[in-house]
Amino acid sequence: MADEYTPTLASLSVTHVYYDPDDYISLLCAYLALLPQALCVVYATLIFSTREAEICLAFAGQLACEALNFVLKRIIKEERPRLIHGKGYGMPSSHAQFVAFWSLSLALFLLVRHKPLSSRGKAKIWEGGRPWTLVERLAVSLAGVAVAAATAWSRIYLNYHTTTQVAAGVSAGFVFALVWFVATEILRRTGWLAWGIELPPARMLRIRDLVVEEDMCQAGWEKWEEKKTAKAK
Repeated sequence: MADEYTPTLASLSVTHVYYDPDDYISLLCAYLALLPQALCVVYATLIFSTREAEICLAFAGQLACEALNFVLKRIIKEERPRLIHGKGYGMPSSHAQFVAFWSLSLALFLLVRHKPLSSRGKAKIWEGGRPWTLVERLAVSLAGVAVAAATAWSRIYLNYHTTTQVAAGVSAGFVFALVWFVATEILRRTGWLAWGIELPPARMLRIRDLVVEEDMCQAGWEKWEEKKTAKAK
């Protein structure tokens, strides 16, 4: 009986994500494994550049979701699939839980919480621009879900997790995203968020809460247009 073929695995530089160098899908999956790290960089960049309370809350929820995954893995203590190089427990998949939380949180924000004033006729629409339509926000939300699904599936393809472990991670991420959305909505409706933004540390950091009603592409654009017009005159 011939020995079962075992591919020689390579490690993606810096990240140590193991993949089959002869398989382009395996390479793509290795890059998808970097999505959580990339999203953390995006979170940090947006927080630093915009000082938006909504993004701060989203990142806090993302970190809390990771903490939940850490606890669940040590409670369940289920090993990863055999012949895998990953360390630690595998149930639930942290990658799947991370991207599930991110994608559903993004969709809930764009489709439920985000209500730009200009789309409701309460602010002028600047020349050559307009707020995102519901169809556009739905398209972005679906794109986020598609990327999250590909990332979750990649963990199975690379043999870092079983299908059950990935499904558990996705479920945990979705449930926690819903819980976090409700919790932050309560903070908004009860005035606790508005109170927190007025505290000295928040004012010192110039935390603001405009993105819920401000169009995604508008921030600073009108000021820039006014400045150019004034300069031209």
